Amino acid sequence: MNSIITQRFIKCHDRLREEGRVRSSRQFAMSLDYLPQSLSEILKNRRDVTIELLRKAIEKYKMNPVYVLTGDGPMFMTEEDHKTFRVLTIVTDSKDEERIVHVPVPAQAGYAAEMAGPSFVQDLPSFTLPDYKYKAGTHRSFDVGGDSMEPTLFEGDKVICSYVEPTLWENAVKDNYVYVIVTRGDVLVKRVLNHLKEEKALLLTSDNAFYEPYRVSMNDIREIWFVRAKISPFLPAPQNHQNRIHEEMRELRHTVQQQIKQLDLMHSTIEKMFTNNGRTHE
Repeated sequence: MNSIITQRFIKCHDRLREEGRVRSSRQFAMSLDYLPQSLSEILKNRRDVTIELLRKAIEKYKMNPVYVLTGDGPMFMTEEDHKTFRVLTIVTDSKDEERIVHVPVPAQAGYAAEMAGPSFVQDLPSFTLPDYKYKAGTHRSFDVGGDSMEPTLFEGDKVICSYVEPTLWENAVKDNYVYVIVTRGDVLVKRVLNHLKEEKALLLTSDNAFYEPYRVSMNDIREIWFVRAKISPFLPAPQNHQNRIHEEMRELRHTVQQQIKQLDLMHSTIEKMFTNNGRTHE
């Protein structure tokens, strides 16, 4: 018996034939650069669909990966959904368990562009974490560049993220949470306001008030990743921490001294006023 994913794949294949979008199973296989004999084995419940065949079918025929994997949603994506969608390449270990792919700053321009194909992603570093929540679903980690998210995130931090399916963007992206937004030209770590339903756009804001918010059109978004945790290499040394406290105490002492001087000046001024008023009355 085929897996449930293979059964859904077969249903999508059958729908394509019913609607006349493919003339035959052979033509379907040839269009995906797949052996017709091997596809026949899948359709006869003798083998499961491969990840590579699924990837090609999703790209060419707009099969909805959410439907194939979970059974939710329509069998096929709309043209608008498909414009913003690209198939993720995953990396697995010897036990076929998915690893977390890390995208360092030097690789982010290539990752955002069309270069992020299977060979590009597979050459990136990958790792695992012991926490169970990172065992289910697809995860990526990204280097944080710049200071736009300070004091929440600093340059050199790494954010661990879970993938948000494109068909779920409108409802799953939550206001004021931090996401990694992969556009057609950049990898952005920002706090998000979701305006996809009303305006087909996201408003991206920075925690550093120096940076102004700006909008990103849905058509320019390639991937969305929900930031779940961060790995930071920065811990203040005890000496630095102590120096900061001393500096704050010096600033406080200076402020108090300035206020005392102002109070003394006010007291002196008031005394002079009373003295002058007394002389006038005499």
